[in-house]
Amino acid sequence: MIQADTKMPQTLMSERRFFNRELSWLMFNTRVLEEAGNPQNPLLERLRFLSISASNLDEFYMVRVAGLSSQVRSGITTTSQDGYTPERQLEKIRKRAFKLMRSQRKCWQKLRSEMSGEGLKVKAVDKLNDAELLNLTKVYESQIRPLLTPITLDPAHPFPFIPNLGFGLLLSFSTPGQIEERRALIPIPSNVPRFIQIYKSSNGRKATFVALEDALTAFANDFFVGSTLTGQGLFRLTRDSDIEVDEKAEDLVLHFETLLKARRRGRVVRLRVTESMPETLKSYLFESLGAAEHEVYELDGLMGMSGLSQLIVKTRPDLVFERFTARFPERIRDHDGDCFAAIKQKDILVHHPYEEFDVVVQFLRQAAADPNVVAIKQTLYRTSDDSPIVAALIDAAERGKAVTALVELKARFDEATNLKWARDLERAGAHVVYGFIDYKTHAKISLVLRREGRRLQTYAHLGTGNYHAQNAKVYTDLALFTADAAYGRDVGKIFNFITSYSPPQNLEKVAVAPTTLRPKIEDHIRAEIKNAKAGKPAAIWAKLNALVDTGIINLLYEASNAGVQIDLVVRGICCLRPGVKGLSENIRVTSIVGRFLEHARIMCFGNGAKLPSTKALVYFSSADWMPRNLDRRVETLVRVENPTVRRQVMNQIMVANLSDEANSWDLQADGKYIRRDTSDVDEPFSAHRYFMNNPSLSGRGKSLKYKAPSQPIRKGKKRTLKINDNAPAEPIGKDDTRSAG
Repeated sequence: MIQADTKMPQTLMSERRFFNRELSWLMFNTRVLEEAGNPQNPLLERLRFLSISASNLDEFYMVRVAGLSSQVRSGITTTSQDGYTPERQLEKIRKRAFKLMRSQRKCWQKLRSEMSGEGLKVKAVDKLNDAELLNLTKVYESQIRPLLTPITLDPAHPFPFIPNLGFGLLLSFSTPGQIEERRALIPIPSNVPRFIQIYKSSNGRKATFVALEDALTAFANDFFVGSTLTGQGLFRLTRDSDIEVDEKAEDLVLHFETLLKARRRGRVVRLRVTESMPETLKSYLFESLGAAEHEVYELDGLMGMSGLSQLIVKTRPDLVFERFTARFPERIRDHDGDCFAAIKQKDILVHHPYEEFDVVVQFLRQAAADPNVVAIKQTLYRTSDDSPIVAALIDAAERGKAVTALVELKARFDEATNLKWARDLERAGAHVVYGFIDYKTHAKISLVLRREGRRLQTYAHLGTGNYHAQNAKVYTDLALFTADAAYGRDVGKIFNFITSYSPPQNLEKVAVAPTTLRPKIEDHIRAEIKNAKAGKPAAIWAKLNALVDTGIINLLYEASNAGVQIDLVVRGICCLRPGVKGLSENIRVTSIVGRFLEHARIMCFGNGAKLPSTKALVYFSSADWMPRNLDRRVETLVRVENPTVRRQVMNQIMVANLSDEANSWDLQADGKYIRRDTSDVDEPFSAHRYFMNNPSLSGRGKSLKYKAPSQPIRKGKKRTLKINDNAPAEPIGKDDTRSAG
């Protein structure tokens, strides 16, 4: 438990100054689910949000709940920062998660009805007409039944292994001549479609589907000819999927291969069964799977809603978001596609997904093909299965360039993909390293060394997002390209830190975790406290995915009490309690959930002036404010000094995020999130829509003007966006007279 600083106000000494991390995450996933019910989103996009909320919950159980369950089994009673024991946290999680699952079921029922009205029907078998039933029978007999393996359960056929997120149909049946009922199981294969399409119109606009488990239930009796089914029920399970790395492992690759095989057999941490399953079958199932009572959720309705994404048909573009085409940075195009020439002229900041990820790919492809490039160094935390980044690195290695690839094997759920890429890179001749045993390398950095005349010129890429081409289409991230020698030296030292374990010394523009990043952030917060106490303007803006670290939170509380104005945009977990008098009355927290997933981490410190200001200190980072990022990972905090890039980050990106009305939720002191009320706004301001419609500066300086977000439009009024390259309007919340600075 965190020991309170007795010099702080009494309010700070209460455990209630923190929200519980796990419950805060469930609140975030509730906001994701709310988007599935948001009528402003197209119908199939709402279905996608429902699918995402279900997938998120699966992962939450596989990792977070699994960890707490392990602590309870080990007898650990240490409390969390908010004062809850692991057992008490599981009790609260179960209650909140069960409510969330019921909401998901209700949401699916509504969406299913609306989809039916659009000609996209998901029907129960008993609701099919004769022609539809005939089509279902044909598909089932030809494509599904051959893949099924019914198992009569007895001493010769024990209960089989069911993989993580696996389905099964458990049955009981009676056979003439036998006194006792028998049990059987039909595991549902993972390699068949979640929904069976039994009708499609010629133009594809109408289609009819049947859920796989519904078809299986309807045809189950065919496997037991001569017997009578007396009971049945569906179940789906979630297993512990976390991996604990042995620091004494001699070969990390072989160790991970073993761990990945073991993960498939992890303990059951959640078991969902249909309420209608007979009690005798339930008892048998629980005993066979070793599931505890608190791990069981009895709930009728569709299971495995993450599979609903399969119903997002490509033939209905009218039911998804209007297609958006990302822009390619114009200054690189102005240099005939020569990345090095454009970067050498001036730093370039790329804002994904509004600007293409292809610029990163082109940067590395050009480096691979350029005879003057002698070396490339690259971190890989997450990347896609068909990664163009890895392909460019392989090409460079095969051309004889010195390629060093830091492949992070501990990237959860991407371990197998990263192992594959590591082997491919090694075969091509690249030098592959795996970072630290006890730290994850989460930094997103790339370094190209090019011989120009008699010197080596560095070209660095520093980002907030992974080198993942698909994620870059929906994740909002920043990527800085620079030929500044100081950045190049810093990035080089970070790579040497990873490969040699020697902590980097005398970094100039980049702080690195776990050595200098936390102290840098804390020093800046303390500097704002000092400014406030001296009567100077004091302000902090931060955009994060998660805020959990108690040390940082306590400093923010101290800053609030000193008079520092703090505005936080925290997409997911937030353990800080805002708006409490004597504790956090000068702190506001919002969460943006919308079309794109907010992923960039940005920090702005007033430095003796209101924000936005030319005096401000501006950073972007790969790290959230969590203990794991600050203390147990290799992360970067990048100082932005180029005036053009500073304006883009602070005056465009941060101002737009703080001004967002359409996608924002305000965190209340009691832990509830309230969606921004836009009932009196004709055109609610959306940061996502703003960036889709307004080209970023892309390092072009004042040659490109932009429209800066201003105050919300009230009913009957039109929005007037100020054209101002230097000082756009400060964000003003609804009915709020305080400037964000």
